[in-house]
Amino acid sequence: MMQRLFELIRRGWRKPPQVIARWLMRQAGAEWYQRSAPARDRAYDQGAVLSALGGQSLDILWTRLGAAPFPAYLGPMEQAKVEALCPGDAARILAAADDAVAHRVDFLGSGPVDLGTPIDWHTDFKSGHSWPTVPFRRIDVMDPYRDSDIKVPWELSRLQWLIPAGQAYMMTGEKRYADAVRNIIEDWAVSNPLAQGVNWACTMDVALRAITLVWLFHVFHRAAAWQDAGFRIRFLKLLYLHGDFTARHLEWSDINGNHLITDAAGLVVVGLFFGDADKPRKWQQRGWKILTDELPKQVFADGVDFEVSSAYHRLVTEIFLLPALYRRALSMDIPDDYAGRLIKMAEFTAAYSRADGSVPLWGDADDGRVLPFGGLNENINDHRYLIAIIGQAFGDDALAAPASGPMPEVLWTLGPGAAKAVADQPKSPGSRDFPDAGVYVMRGGEDHVFIDCGPVGMGGRGGHGHNDCLSFEAALRGQHLITDCGTYVYSADPKWRNDFRSTGFHNTPVVGGEEQNRFVKPEYLWSLHNDAAPQVRHWQTSDAADWFVGAHTGYHRLPNSVTPVRGIMLDKTSHRVAVIDSFEGSGDHGVRVPYHLALGVEALEEGQGRWRLKTAAGDFLVIADVGDDWTATLGDGWVSPSYGIKHPARVLNFIRHGPLAPLAVGFLPADDAPDDPLQWLADAVAGFKGAG
Repeated sequence: MMQRLFELIRRGWRKPPQVIARWLMRQAGAEWYQRSAPARDRAYDQGAVLSALGGQSLDILWTRLGAAPFPAYLGPMEQAKVEALCPGDAARILAAADDAVAHRVDFLGSGPVDLGTPIDWHTDFKSGHSWPTVPFRRIDVMDPYRDSDIKVPWELSRLQWLIPAGQAYMMTGEKRYADAVRNIIEDWAVSNPLAQGVNWACTMDVALRAITLVWLFHVFHRAAAWQDAGFRIRFLKLLYLHGDFTARHLEWSDINGNHLITDAAGLVVVGLFFGDADKPRKWQQRGWKILTDELPKQVFADGVDFEVSSAYHRLVTEIFLLPALYRRALSMDIPDDYAGRLIKMAEFTAAYSRADGSVPLWGDADDGRVLPFGGLNENINDHRYLIAIIGQAFGDDALAAPASGPMPEVLWTLGPGAAKAVADQPKSPGSRDFPDAGVYVMRGGEDHVFIDCGPVGMGGRGGHGHNDCLSFEAALRGQHLITDCGTYVYSADPKWRNDFRSTGFHNTPVVGGEEQNRFVKPEYLWSLHNDAAPQVRHWQTSDAADWFVGAHTGYHRLPNSVTPVRGIMLDKTSHRVAVIDSFEGSGDHGVRVPYHLALGVEALEEGQGRWRLKTAAGDFLVIADVGDDWTATLGDGWVSPSYGIKHPARVLNFIRHGPLAPLAVGFLPADDAPDDPLQWLADAVAGFKGAG
């Protein structure tokens, strides 16, 4: 708690007096709220709830809410139709629904966990640490010296693991799903009194839980188990208090991020769900205003989320999308510029998604979703459903053309017709540049190179961005060869957290053993100094080849300033990539250039400056013009494909100590290698000099 306070003071002490005054007022209001929460909770009996929601009677209100539109497909849903459109998904849903009924979960790298009965909602079941049921502002949400992860109880209490039970009920009508979900919701409400405990400590999670509750209501409101008047009023009260809590505890900051817009999305969803009563109307209006204000601030004009992370780009797209779909379902206005920015976000998703649907492990990832209809673990790194949903929802045929991949998200959001309309043979997008974000995507057939030459995340704050300027990922002939390392965990292990966001865990030069953006302090897990200003020097694309040249200023602070300059070329005709590093500066330096091999890629040294990569798609070669200037070694590293999971992987390191010298490295299919690969690489280097 004290660490959070010190970080807020560090950020805010130079702010204008009116900004500080607003912050102090919010803190005072939150203190008052948590003190008055027990009385507030007791005050909302059936009469108070009906009065707040403008209901003549509980039956009339329940029926009206159930008949209102919702921005997701609610049936009928035949199991055979699910299987036809999404082969294997009906079985997945039924198995996951049985797990939910049995209180069994698997998320954030936990593996299957039996929660037992009653569920302990306040414990990180991975470490065993529990948080007390005290006023929410007294909860220590991040202690870097404690082996625990607060995300575990938060994820559990989002209740998204109950979604398969709702889907199974829609397919089968079996009452046991309705019974189980009701019992779990009631257990959560009893165990988590208003504003008490860990599961009220983050408004974002309150908002996401509210969104899940709204969807569950629409699925189960006609079920026999949900007809009891006592449960009905308790459910409506719970959801109403979620809306009220969210409205009173919006996560404003000097630079707002995904927390505030999730709060706003929750206000829109709960407000529109309850209809035209006074407070709900104000909630949805305020939430929508925040979203329309924040969209152009948090998403660059080229469509990239300013937190510079592929996983958070997916989450932020969902956050901005769901309220828009809800408003559309109610025939409410969606401004053209809002819809246009969503389309741009989907275009970026289409660009960074590889041919097999996998995505670069760019920036942070915590597996966060809004309504994960495709499961919490399945296809976690496949974002292509966003392309289809946004393209079809907003009538953009050009965007819908490259949509492909698993269809559960499309099916359960827009319905069977939309899932059926997705092209069997999608049109592959071409190379794209996103200059506001500094992202460049080279693409030719199944070749895909993703390059980051953009700013540190969140307006220079760091946030969910990593030390990855000039890093890249590469796939050739559809085989992922070079990868960034991912995220692994947040506060559960600060050392691993900082390792995974460090320069050395990315495919970019490390000079003097220093970070390209300095860490503010090791315990400030979402902060970086803004040292590495990017410089894009050249970008050129054609049917035959793409060329990129970039640099950054992250090492200008060294006693002898160094500017790393990186050129990358994709030869689309021969499926080859050349990477040429040079260094502007003087003096002696230690330099390491790591290349992290993707999971499943084995490396065998075949001679000086030559390695064979063994993959499921065949062999590839790595060649390097090292001469006497560089030493190359194969080392051990880690790759985290999703939160809480890390796997050992190989790293090819090029190391030099002394005067600065260039380095050229090539990646190419072994079965189509030239007789003299080094001559091809030398020609590529000459091509860069000509391009410059």
